[in-house]
Amino acid sequence: MNRINQKLKEDKKLLSIYFTAGYPNLEDTSKIIQNLEKSGVDMIEIGLPFSDPLADGPTIQTSSTQALKNGMTTKLLFEQLKDIRQTINIPLIIMGYFNPILQYGVEAFCEKCREVGIDGLIIPDLPVDVYNDNYKTFFEKYGLINVFLITPQTPVERINFIDSISNGFIYMVSSASVTGSQSGFGDQQTNYFKRIADMKLNNAQIVGFGISNNKTFTQATQYAKGVIIGSAFINHLTTNGVNAINNFISTIKQ
Repeated sequence: MNRINQKLKEDKKLLSIYFTAGYPNLEDTSKIIQNLEKSGVDMIEIGLPFSDPLADGPTIQTSSTQALKNGMTTKLLFEQLKDIRQTINIPLIIMGYFNPILQYGVEAFCEKCREVGIDGLIIPDLPVDVYNDNYKTFFEKYGLINVFLITPQTPVERINFIDSISNGFIYMVSSASVTGSQSGFGDQQTNYFKRIADMKLNNAQIVGFGISNNKTFTQATQYAKGVIIGSAFINHLTTNGVNAINNFISTIKQ
């Protein structure tokens, strides 16, 4: 069974952390992953930096730009991850935009993911229809879960279609904006979380965008299986470095 599916079966609320590969420094990738697992994180999203990350807010955009300046590439990321499964047991997901994956070759990318121990992909700009018609067979061949995003504006019919072709979890974007942290969720977002929960989808939902502290973690997981934190974690990395990761995680899961 895929590690993501194994993790989703656990009787707990899940914390997934996003970081940009090659940031703050080019060689930090493995150390960040190791420190995150030691800190009790449930899943990790490894961001493949891209020059035009449309879904990302200023914090992740800045980290992506710096990672590219540092010299991060798709090939280098796979080299950095080649021995990661010797020490890491939790699910690892690559989050990236479709252009670098297409340039690498979609099947070759999927095959390399399996080789280094990646469990799934999140590709915000790959339309679900295009995936289903052209690329789903590659993902299934190499045992990868493709995670799709929904927003408060996603029609019910679309959500049901995404649910029907998913085999892991659905990334529930908390708002229609780009990524970024906030202090708390209002009634509109809470009602959205409840509305999706009431649909009784086959796949679990994990909330991303706007999670930054224990309050937003608790609000989101009232209705969802877990959360993804990106911008707040990258801000912490920028200020405190890779050796203070446990300090951040402990404040979220207090």
